[in-house]
Amino acid sequence: MDTSIQIQQLYKLFLTNPSVQTDTRKLKEGDIFFALSGPSFNGNQFALKALELGASYAIVDEDIDSANEKIIKVADTLLCLQALAKYHRMQLNIPVIAITGSNGKTTTKELVSSVLASHLVTYTTQGNLNNHIGVPLTLLSIKKDAEIAVIEMGANHQKEIEGYCQYTLPTHGLITNCGKAHLEGFGGIEGVRKGKGELYDYLRMHDGTAFVYWDYDYLQSMSAGIPHRIKYGTASGEVVGKVFSSDPFLIVAINNEDELATINTQLVGDYNLPNVLGAVAIGKHFGVPNSKIKQAIETYLPTNSRSQMIKVDTNTIILDAYNANPTSMKAAIENFAKLDANPKVIFIGGMMELGDDSIVEHQALVYLIEQYPWQQVVLVGGDFSKVNHSFLYFNSSTDAQEWFNKQHFEHTHLLVKGSRSMQMEKVISCK
Repeated sequence: MDTSIQIQQLYKLFLTNPSVQTDTRKLKEGDIFFALSGPSFNGNQFALKALELGASYAIVDEDIDSANEKIIKVADTLLCLQALAKYHRMQLNIPVIAITGSNGKTTTKELVSSVLASHLVTYTTQGNLNNHIGVPLTLLSIKKDAEIAVIEMGANHQKEIEGYCQYTLPTHGLITNCGKAHLEGFGGIEGVRKGKGELYDYLRMHDGTAFVYWDYDYLQSMSAGIPHRIKYGTASGEVVGKVFSSDPFLIVAINNEDELATINTQLVGDYNLPNVLGAVAIGKHFGVPNSKIKQAIETYLPTNSRSQMIKVDTNTIILDAYNANPTSMKAAIENFAKLDANPKVIFIGGMMELGDDSIVEHQALVYLIEQYPWQQVVLVGGDFSKVNHSFLYFNSSTDAQEWFNKQHFEHTHLLVKGSRSMQMEKVISCK
């Protein structure tokens, strides 16, 4: 069967059953189940179970021993899912904003979505479903009442963002930054810029609009040639703002705006300034009233171990354990060092996907930490075991947790940060 014809037929089924699921544990009655497969799982094996649980159809790419007419075989379920998402996207005559970057993309996406949702019917990426499965699922979650959509795109190698753009078809885009993240997959910082810049490439070729943080020279040059650029930053742009205070929560001052003179966020760290300014710029561009922009940003609460401030007894914990790379580590440590609070203890987990640069980057982080007076420094896992330092070291977050529970800290500020795989939130999970 011609692929395009098959997608059109599947889309008719989707219009009748407009909910897609790839995990039988989350399946709701009426969902269309896509049997995706990977190195350690085969979704085809769960197709019949999905139907038993109430799925309207099961899309598979292997022969299933069943005459059930609700089983539909395609050549590749993942490619079919993405093609269906593209077909659905093509029916939507709305702005679609794509957001990517090395650091801050999920926080920026959440802020932007909160601002837009205060004034427009907005659909957005849930959590961090920003990969080759999450992006098409997000697109397929967009209903007919949508006025705008915000799609987060994660990537750890070149051509990944380019692939997402082929079926997301973004009209607008924002790159938060290009830092030292996923160096192994991208092949160095220039590879990161090339990979993230694939979003700009798409916008440049399709009469798109880019929201550009003008403080970063490299974003200025990377975005050159894009038909429409909305600039924001600390010195020039359609939106100009600066850090008014960040001890501990970030307060942003916006120039020449009465209602937006100051925005009192619940975000920890002045490194969130570009994220806030980006949300303001996008909100103003799409006609969100200043009062709604201010309220949306001020009421946004970070979750999922992203720059969260947690009070436990007499202690204050900054939990930023969702992601970590040399750029975000440096920003978090320097920000924590500036806080007007003592004593301070830091728990730093190893960084992943740095390839040949890993040892050098872990050693550089040690040198940075040594510049400040901490009550205690605890390094956990990763390549911290291979560099020179005089700090306390544990192989795992579980080991660090056991030590932490015996310390009985009081009136102490603690920073807990590390890559997702290190599960640094476990350090404080029993306190």
